[in-house]
Amino acid sequence: MTTQTPRSGLFDTVLVANRGEIAVRVIRTLRRLGIRSVAVYSDADAGALHVREADTAVRIGPAAPAESYLSIERLLAAAEATGAQAVHPGYGFLAENAAFARAVTGAGLVFIGPPADAIELMGDKIRAKETVSAAGVPVVPGSSGSGLADAAREMGMPVLLKPSAGGGGKGMRLVHRTSRLEEEIAAARREAMAAFGDDTLLVERWIERPRHIEIQVLADAHGNVVHLGERECSLQRRHQKIVEEAPSPLLDEDTRAAMGEAAVQAARSCGYRGAGTVEFIVPGDERGTYFFMEMNTRLQVEHPVTEMITGLDLVEWQLRAAAGQPLGFTQRDIGSTGHAVEARICAETARVTGDRVDFLPSAGTVLLLRDADGEGVRVDTGLMEGTEVGTGYDPMLAKVVAHGPDRPTALRRLRAALARTTVLGVDTNTAFLRALLDRAEVRSGDLDTGLVDRVAATLVPDTVPAEVYAAAALLRQAEREAAAGRPGEWTDPFSVPSGWRLGSVAAWSEHHLKVPGHDPVTVRLRGTTRAAEVRVGDAAAVPARLDTTGPGRVLVALDGIGHSFDLARDAGSSWLGRDGTSWHVQDHDPLSLAGSAAAAGADALTAPMPGTVTLIKVAAGDEVTAGQSLLVVEAMKMEHVIAAPHAGTVTELGVTAGAPVAMDQVLAVVTPHPEETEGDKEATP
Repeated sequence: MTTQTPRSGLFDTVLVANRGEIAVRVIRTLRRLGIRSVAVYSDADAGALHVREADTAVRIGPAAPAESYLSIERLLAAAEATGAQAVHPGYGFLAENAAFARAVTGAGLVFIGPPADAIELMGDKIRAKETVSAAGVPVVPGSSGSGLADAAREMGMPVLLKPSAGGGGKGMRLVHRTSRLEEEIAAARREAMAAFGDDTLLVERWIERPRHIEIQVLADAHGNVVHLGERECSLQRRHQKIVEEAPSPLLDEDTRAAMGEAAVQAARSCGYRGAGTVEFIVPGDERGTYFFMEMNTRLQVEHPVTEMITGLDLVEWQLRAAAGQPLGFTQRDIGSTGHAVEARICAETARVTGDRVDFLPSAGTVLLLRDADGEGVRVDTGLMEGTEVGTGYDPMLAKVVAHGPDRPTALRRLRAALARTTVLGVDTNTAFLRALLDRAEVRSGDLDTGLVDRVAATLVPDTVPAEVYAAAALLRQAEREAAAGRPGEWTDPFSVPSGWRLGSVAAWSEHHLKVPGHDPVTVRLRGTTRAAEVRVGDAAAVPARLDTTGPGRVLVALDGIGHSFDLARDAGSSWLGRDGTSWHVQDHDPLSLAGSAAAAGADALTAPMPGTVTLIKVAAGDEVTAGQSLLVVEAMKMEHVIAAPHAGTVTELGVTAGAPVAMDQVLAVVTPHPEETEGDKEATP
């Protein structure tokens, strides 16, 4: 295929080799510039928003990424079939794959990104550190090679394990104890291989209370390199960013200028072209000190905060740089206005165990969607009602970004925007993000990369409001009233939902309800939905009333106070949403569940989320100790270790490596030793 001459200096047709919100984001800039867009999709994404937004869409394979979005051959075939002149990789998948960049240019197309040699150099964290260090950029002390455990012991605990071939937090492990080194290195290698196809690791000195600050750079093919200021990305969970802002509340002007110049030198050292990000770590107690961590040779997820303070469209400048156009400005021309903050909405369920919070991938169909709006608010999303969210791809669904004249205004606008965001049908972290943004440390700018993990348990509510259960019970009652009152049909007075009895005394009806992650609750109700009495759990009976206020909206008056909810019904259950929080209220059958629990046994280990079993460390009949790792379940490229709850014998093992599993599916059964069981009985008063 030969490269065609771009019209008006740009391209006529660009293929977007990605999915979800980034594909939609790129497509919208292409539309604004008058460039024809080509989307690609797997079978799982046939009805996705990015497919609908594009001018042309091409099926590239089944749901498995390796056979679709990671298939270089199929992507190039789609480009050839549609006459595309260039390929935009988005982020994730093949965005930082040097072989893909070479294949694109080898096919006579333009890769909208840096040269393959720059991707290859900066994609190898070991070589990248050596290269930028030679250019005078300070780097974090560390080591690589086969003797990682020995190097870590010599360096002293704690240390950070990092994959050499990729970023995004995948495969990163913070290790505090030398006794855990070998197991953590093995786990990090597995995650790195699964995510990047390369299990090479490096170990670095762990910097206490670090801040993560990155610099956005732009470079053209004519030797011009500029930076667009910094982004603070210190609010992270498991080394993955969840909130980003620009500018950083930490830096003074001298440090900002020095870090910007260091980022420019890092970009020059590898012959960079296009948009890229140089990431630094700043010790919390040494504000003027910074170390190079890595360079992301692609557009970043958090690029909108830079766009909102600079007024530049980074996708447009990626296109212009790829088309050979020079930057139309110098460093002195770049300014910034106000402050911007971004929050990443992900499909996940928070489960609290003691002081620990696990965020497990969630899946489902988007039944109702309300995007945020308001002054200074931007939403980048790949969602629409009807979207099927699975566990085969990254869990990020959307980004909500707010801009204001100052940081407090931007934070306030973002909190309000998250409160107006509703996703029903899939669990998300929206409420968690809103609570995090209201923390005193966040409002004051006293951040570090460990803050979220330290306070996470305080940000997940441990109870469900009574009005949620009351609304769900009243909705069930409304369905019964509608069924009992069909015109033209005789109604048995003993079956009416109001509980009619002799003497006209209404009886209580019981509704057994459960929100996943919480204990079941019984709601007792008598009367009609227009005039009822409701008892939630052991609380006193109070007057209640149900009103529908519009499509997907319901109002519940409980004890004289009105509560408004977004509403979606799914197979008889209710999804209720308010202020960014959603609850999936399901029917609870105590007898059925008791039988199920007895069948599985109290010693059964179940899957905490839908995913794939990637590693099994035991066999049926093995003796295990309490806390011993038995198997590993992977979902959305993250590993979840299933450990023995107590010492005993593995009496059942119902899965094999590579097998898909559903949430709550029994994986294994660990039967405690008889002597331990007897000892427990003797100790019981």
